[in-house]
Amino acid sequence: MDIPLPSSVIWLIAALERGGYETFAVGGCVRDSLLSRSVHDWDLTTSARPEEMRRVLEGRARLLDTGVRYGTVTAVTDDMQVEITTFREDGQYIDHRRPETVTFSPRLEKDLMRRDFTVNAMAYSPKRGLIDPFFGRADLEAGVLRTVGPPELRFSEDPLRILRGVRFYAALRLRPEPAVKEAMIRMAPLLAPVSRERCTQELIRILMGEHATEALCGFPLVIGQVVPQVLPAVGFPQNNRHHIFDVWTHTAYSVGLSASDPVVRLAMLLHDLGKPECYTEDSRGEGHFYGHASHSARLAKEALSGLRVPKRDAEAVLELVKHHDDPIPATLAQVRQSLRKFGPKQFPLLLQVKRADNLAQNPLYSKQEQLDRAEALLGQVMAEGLCYSVRGLAVSGCDLPVQGPELGRALEELLDRVIRGILPNEREALIKAALEIAANKSPRLESGGFDGEC
Repeated sequence: MDIPLPSSVIWLIAALERGGYETFAVGGCVRDSLLSRSVHDWDLTTSARPEEMRRVLEGRARLLDTGVRYGTVTAVTDDMQVEITTFREDGQYIDHRRPETVTFSPRLEKDLMRRDFTVNAMAYSPKRGLIDPFFGRADLEAGVLRTVGPPELRFSEDPLRILRGVRFYAALRLRPEPAVKEAMIRMAPLLAPVSRERCTQELIRILMGEHATEALCGFPLVIGQVVPQVLPAVGFPQNNRHHIFDVWTHTAYSVGLSASDPVVRLAMLLHDLGKPECYTEDSRGEGHFYGHASHSARLAKEALSGLRVPKRDAEAVLELVKHHDDPIPATLAQVRQSLRKFGPKQFPLLLQVKRADNLAQNPLYSKQEQLDRAEALLGQVMAEGLCYSVRGLAVSGCDLPVQGPELGRALEELLDRVIRGILPNEREALIKAALEIAANKSPRLESGGFDGEC
């Protein structure tokens, strides 16, 4: 079959072939092309060595020495960057990441033999078509994930391949064959010394996969090597009429049912971690998890620190975890108070978190209509430009006859009154109320939230 290649890739292959060197698109770009998926990175493999690539391509493309030791040069064209690597055989992987030595090879098949999974060990060129010595295309069609050679060898070379296998399950629904799955679980402890940044990148891609729920349910012990805080949740029963799954299975379903946003999906992974440590039973034997949101937030903070998630994202995730069990706002005033508390970016994410959490519970206790109403009210606030922050008031500090610390207090009380509907958001009315506040120095009204349980 023909694989459509970008013009820059066609040009690079043709240029190297004119120089006398076999050249192929290889790996993930071939796999995704066969699946009719978008290709983000195109990689080439060639019989040319780095110095020969330079001789052929110098002056035609900008070349970067991104891994000459391993035979890799990056060609920068007008519209993309393409990694080009010499056919090679790898030596021992002493550091569980890169081979200590590489031997350049004249044969494509030797290069394909060193790759991780059969679906990544395919090559393609317009002249020779698809080169598939390990039947990767058949595995794609069957939805099976196999390693090139013994899985123990491939995973010991680079344990990150274990997480990559889970990611292929999550993203492509490629089910590891039994021997591969067993090796992935048994060898998961090898992930311990692997760079947290590398593991986190794979974890996020797993969570973002279309089949994340199945992958998380199938490989909790692998995920637990990256986020050990999840392990107590695995198989932990909830014994509560609102739930139909144990804590981990509920977590896995909530991830898969949530919005395709990395912050939301991380929050869903972490939102119930505190349940096992605060579990209690009432006289009827029904389970309860009082205060689990705060326990979960503490454990989530540990997990995010271990994953080295960027500070801004970590703070957003933690806020969602901490408040995922808050009541659903039911009135326009409550929605405006929630916007005031969380902001226009974070509050919609919180509603998405609550929706996914509820979808993964017993459908007899669905709160989707309540969430629909909250989102409709949110849309109304935004469409009508209703005030929910001090910046949205029809006055600024310069308009008020108040100075010093009293100014902030007056603005917050004005906002309280506007949100509660007891004061119009109009300049004259706000100034008059501010004068009364200043004259009476009345205690500030309570703000920011409402009582109740979700």
